[in-house]
Amino acid sequence: MKTKFSDILIAGVVFLIIILIIVPLNTHLLDFFLVINITLSVIVLLVSLFTKEALDFSVFPPLLLILTLFRMALNISSTRLILGNGGEAGSVIKTFGSFVIGGNLVVGVIIFAIIVIIQFLVITKGSERVSEVAARFTLDAMPGKQMAIDADLNTGLIDEQQAKLRRSKIQREADFYGAMDGASKFVKGDAIVSILITLINIIGGIIIGVVSSGMEIMDVVSKYTLATVGDGLVSQMPALLISTATGLIVTRAASEGNLGAEISSQLFHEPKVLTSAGLMIIALSLIPGLPKVSIWALAALLLILAEVIRKNQAKQEKAPVSVPEANAQAIRKPEQVISLLSIDPIELEFGYGLIPLADNSQGGDLADRIVMVRRQCAMDLGLVLPGVRLRDNMVLKPNAYVIKIRGEEVAAGEILPDHLLAMNASGSAGSVQGVETVEPAFGLPATWISQQEREKAEMAGYTLVDPPSVIVTHLTEVLKHNAADLLDRQQVQTLIDHLKETQPVLVDEIVPKLYSLGDIQKVLAALLREHVSIRSLGTILEAMSDYNGGNRGTEQITEFVRQRLKKTISRSFIEGQQARVITLDPQLEQMILERVRQTDQGSFVALTPDQVQKVMHNLRMAIEKMIALGVSPIVLTSPSVRPLFKKMSEPLSPDLAVLSYNEIDSAIEIRAEGMVTA
Repeated sequence: MKTKFSDILIAGVVFLIIILIIVPLNTHLLDFFLVINITLSVIVLLVSLFTKEALDFSVFPPLLLILTLFRMALNISSTRLILGNGGEAGSVIKTFGSFVIGGNLVVGVIIFAIIVIIQFLVITKGSERVSEVAARFTLDAMPGKQMAIDADLNTGLIDEQQAKLRRSKIQREADFYGAMDGASKFVKGDAIVSILITLINIIGGIIIGVVSSGMEIMDVVSKYTLATVGDGLVSQMPALLISTATGLIVTRAASEGNLGAEISSQLFHEPKVLTSAGLMIIALSLIPGLPKVSIWALAALLLILAEVIRKNQAKQEKAPVSVPEANAQAIRKPEQVISLLSIDPIELEFGYGLIPLADNSQGGDLADRIVMVRRQCAMDLGLVLPGVRLRDNMVLKPNAYVIKIRGEEVAAGEILPDHLLAMNASGSAGSVQGVETVEPAFGLPATWISQQEREKAEMAGYTLVDPPSVIVTHLTEVLKHNAADLLDRQQVQTLIDHLKETQPVLVDEIVPKLYSLGDIQKVLAALLREHVSIRSLGTILEAMSDYNGGNRGTEQITEFVRQRLKKTISRSFIEGQQARVITLDPQLEQMILERVRQTDQGSFVALTPDQVQKVMHNLRMAIEKMIALGVSPIVLTSPSVRPLFKKMSEPLSPDLAVLSYNEIDSAIEIRAEGMVTA
């Protein structure tokens, strides 16, 4: 990573300031650095005056530290010259001292003392207190501001990007005011040190002048006091400007413009106030002895200003409504309620106890993990899922969460944020202490254990899962099971547009000449419903194109596509080169084919309830046998029976894989572990 020139420059400046503390300076260099100090202080004050928001000058806390260090280095250098050079510390210090003292040593010292007191007790102490209060209230207000952002996001007033920017601004405000609270302590310390250095210069100068130089006591006091007052004033004036800038920055609240614009718009906004003030000042001139000319001039100025403001306001009222005002009025129209009807495709709601898991500022990474879930679904299913809306729901239990698909609740769970979920996957004999529960994604028995039980559980062979992973795993399984419901025509169009970039001839041949978006959506949804990936969209469309002809139904087209995807299906449902399956009795298959009935809603098998019950009982026994062997159950049928038997088995086992012989790769060996009979 390249280092910017500005970074090197700042590092060099800080190093130079450290050198100034150690290396003695001559009077010319000291004059030069003192002028730089005054100039920088004026710039900081002006920037704080014209800053609209405190965050526009977010570099102020570290800049304040650097300027304070620079001023301390100059104080040390000036003290070295005052005490070691017979009170001669350059023309800048001498000029400032002569200007303040003005020929009267006592009056000059009193004026200097007043400046120091104002700097320390009024400006610095006030800025410190305001910084402390602003930091505390900013931190206390963060949860409420976060909830306000979530509310605006939920109602559609802002989008995800705007919400992200507002959350970032809240975090920056908290960091800024926290830094200002600490930085104000530097200003206070600087004021105290300046007072101590002033006393040291006076006392030390008198001792050196009397003992070493043999000068008269009054001459020594006059000479060193002049230099000390000049040095103190040169230091205090920039410090006063910086302290004022600190106060201006931390007191900026609810402002949308710079300080000058805010004062002019708020202090001189109401003409009635100015008119009343002018009349009251005229009445004040009736008191004998007061300067009537000055009072009348000021009163006339206020009355004229009131009349000018009144005329400007009258012109603005007659002017046409501006575009922003028109937009604001449009938002208030009843027609805007239509925006509230939009429903998020995927929502994850959680109680307030789970907010830290989703809040990046509190170390939560749930949002980042959900991004990985969407990527994984794109790789496994070939489906680009819409964004998952995360929101807190105060109605839910503190540790509960709910997953919604198109506004409808499809799954829910409850976790313990400060615990770990322990599952005895290895079947070890050891046990752990905790809260018995059920793993939400797969329904496995599990236990919530504390962090203290972690080592014991690992030694016993338990699989440990942290709370965010529990939620993410549950969400992943829910999305995979509901992938068909999440696939709409707009997403199909997006997938086809992406395919057209690499296979334009295929897309132009099929869409919309042979199939509409609705036809393609039905086939893709049928594949996703049985957990078949649609990532190879080009192969799917080619199969649909080859099978086109006559009045083909969606079921027939889907079965033909599945046969073309035999390698994909085999890789998804079969591990290794051997398929251990459950087959159907040929007599059962023949009976199913004889009892099939066609309707407008599709085909079904017209078996009697007793026949269905017997078939499902035999299927259940075969599935339990496969699970006992540690094998995922797969039912293998003839191609014509496969979709019919899949519909029959769904009430018993919705996730049961039902494949046909034509969907198994020829390189895979088939081994029958059981048979379902009638």
